[in-house]
Amino acid sequence: MQRRFDHLDDVWPAGLGRRLGAMLYDGLLVMAIWIVIAAAHVAVSRLVIGLPPEQVGLGGAQVLSLRALLALSAFAFFAFFWTRGGMTLGMQAWRLRVQTLDGCSITLLQALQRFLVAGLSLALFGLGHVWVLFDRERRSWPDIVSGTRVVVLPKHPRTSG
Repeated sequence: MQRRFDHLDDVWPAGLGRRLGAMLYDGLLVMAIWIVIAAAHVAVSRLVIGLPPEQVGLGGAQVLSLRALLALSAFAFFAFFWTRGGMTLGMQAWRLRVQTLDGCSITLLQALQRFLVAGLSLALFGLGHVWVLFDRERRSWPDIVSGTRVVVLPKHPRTSG
């Protein structure tokens, strides 16, 4: 179920610098997840399937299964955060949120569209992300394709206690 965000008049479109900062932070988190998954994949290959050490990682089934697990885990990471609160951990650090054009949390389909187009954008030397510099509304290719936008949240005033 989509959630409507508050204070929509207080946000503005995110620029490239903040987006890259959040992407770097999230990239490190995804790499940590991938290390755990790769270690589990090796453990299953050795302990459950019983492959000798010299055969671990060889063969199409092992390579394909590991790649599929890595892709699915990366998507699960982003989809979980984007569809719930609109912010991954990296986006929280940079005060960014992804939302629909009318200010709601995004759907699972929009998360999938963002994820796939973001991967394509990176494969094309980041062109889809650099597009933010040329778009009047500061939209990247994932934003345009999925009908979403990334906004900067205002700083919360500090309370003295």
